[in-house]
Amino acid sequence: MSIANAKDASQTTGRTTKTASLYRMVTDEHICPFGLKAKDLLERKGFEVEDHLLENREQQDAFKDKHDVKTTPQAFIDGARIGGYDDLRRHIGLEVNDSDAETYTPIIAIFSMAALMALAVSWISVGSIFTVRAIELFVALSMCILAIQKLQDLDSFSNGFLGYDLLAQRHVRYAYVYPFVEGGAGVLMIVGGLAGLVAAPFALFVGTIGAWSVFKAVYIDKRDIKCACVGGGSNVPLGFISLSENLGMMAMSIWLIGKAFI
Repeated sequence: MSIANAKDASQTTGRTTKTASLYRMVTDEHICPFGLKAKDLLERKGFEVEDHLLENREQQDAFKDKHDVKTTPQAFIDGARIGGYDDLRRHIGLEVNDSDAETYTPIIAIFSMAALMALAVSWISVGSIFTVRAIELFVALSMCILAIQKLQDLDSFSNGFLGYDLLAQRHVRYAYVYPFVEGGAGVLMIVGGLAGLVAAPFALFVGTIGAWSVFKAVYIDKRDIKCACVGGGSNVPLGFISLSENLGMMAMSIWLIGKAFI
């Protein structure tokens, strides 16, 4: 054996294997997603995982009583209990998501996908992504996707929308109508031509009211509230992006009306 090979073999033999024990729920009715995430995280960090499955309620209750814990999964490293998935991330030095923290992720995801779809349709239609039609499609597709987000739970959306929309505060039913107007106008704008022209006044109406409502709430009243633009229950803050959404709807409407008469 060469000196180099002997050195490699010595290093391999002397390497310390990191081990961890994981107790997670796996039953016929439910597989705990956080247990799978914890196992994946440990393996990616180089741990050899002793995976203990709690396959029924009796095993789960017995484990919780023994270790005085209320939830699973539970990870142990070097015999010490680390805790659940979030505790494990902290122990390893990773960031833990805060479900209550403000985020622009939903709106970024929606606008990004709408832009990509608009560019794809433009490319298929005319063989180029650098077209005015691509911009029109981006706005229209964004409106449709945002409407879908709102329509998933109208009651939840209306609760957030009523917090700042001036027309909805005077006429509550408008909060329930708004997503249908937004989505319907978006579909007609995708069709284009006369259909887009029909949609333009409706989009201009809701966009103008929305823009003024957001501007007043954020820049005049200085309120710190959540935006219902991606549906109720989101942590997207009401602000410039919300205002831009409404201004984009207004601009698209004015463009379509102007294009028809110029």
